[in-house]
Amino acid sequence: MKTLLRSLAVLAATASFAFGSEGWMTNWEEAKAKAKAENKPILINLTGSDWCAWCIKIEKEVFSSKEFQEFAKANVIMMEADFPRKKDLVEKQPAEIKKQNAELKKQYLAGGYPTVWLLDAEGKKLSEDLGELKGGTKAYIEKLTELIAKSKEAEEKAE
Repeated sequence: MKTLLRSLAVLAATASFAFGSEGWMTNWEEAKAKAKAENKPILINLTGSDWCAWCIKIEKEVFSSKEFQEFAKANVIMMEADFPRKKDLVEKQPAEIKKQNAELKKQYLAGGYPTVWLLDAEGKKLSEDLGELKGGTKAYIEKLTELIAKSKEAEEKAE
């Protein structure tokens, strides 16, 4: 019985990562359109949600925290490009998402997973790879706040 419950818990946790964790969009064109409509930058996370230890850690300790979710909802459009390895997750991922993510990987992957960028609504980089910032949720929110402010200043100067 314990084995069954443990297996179900692992399956449920894995399934929650499969197609965009809470708040994350998985369609790149829709994420860009939403970013443009809401005048917000995009936080893109290239992740191996079912196999990458650092990806799982950052999701658990930062991205799924209530504090980060509230910040993100108000300040960024969250876009997740997932590269699962478990056969059932790979098979469930739609072909168009696999193709899209392969293109995003070519354009944005910075050597390894997780790769996390702040982008403008067109996909231009506004940050270095944020990846795993020391300091957890607080550090991520502070860094993103700083980057968003800088991008808005640059935007205003350009006008």
